[in-house]
Amino acid sequence: MKKILLVAALAMFSAAAFGQKFAHVNFSELVQLMPEADQARATMDASSKEASETYQAMYDEFTTKYQQYQQKAASWTQAIRETKEKELTDIQQRIQEFNQTVQAELQQQQQQLMAPIYQKAQEAVEKLAKEGGYIYVIDQTSALYIDPAQSIDLTAAARKALNIPEDRTMESLQKELQAQAEQQAQQ
Repeated sequence: MKKILLVAALAMFSAAAFGQKFAHVNFSELVQLMPEADQARATMDASSKEASETYQAMYDEFTTKYQQYQQKAASWTQAIRETKEKELTDIQQRIQEFNQTVQAELQQQQQQLMAPIYQKAQEAVEKLAKEGGYIYVIDQTSALYIDPAQSIDLTAAARKALNIPEDRTMESLQKELQAQAEQQAQQ
């Protein structure tokens, strides 16, 4: 009797699942190409540049004082030498602390900037899924295999819903980012 009920339940589940609609989307592409992501990248670049400049100033201070120490250490008294060594150690420690703190702050800032972008993309995909009657939408970047005959690609519709220009691609984004990096390197 249990076997019959199990077979009947599986048959009903298979019949119910047969008419279901599945979709997939390239979520990573959506998030990276959204106009809001450009703003987040610009903010992160500015913060990163400022942190880098501060780090460089601290490093330059250490280098200058270390060179001075190397040049004059032989002529200094023991007390002056110990004071200068402590100063160098303190600068090194400040640099290390700054580096650790700024990395954590930059990571936190990135998460804060990206959270609403991910949320907006998620909401757009959910809306498309509900409107289309899809029971599952899979992120194609994390799926091992998607059968295009049985799953609809919602990426184009999601791009449109998120106001991503049709001519904007991952390749064009990479070129933009590379051009920006080259421009910053020249400055």
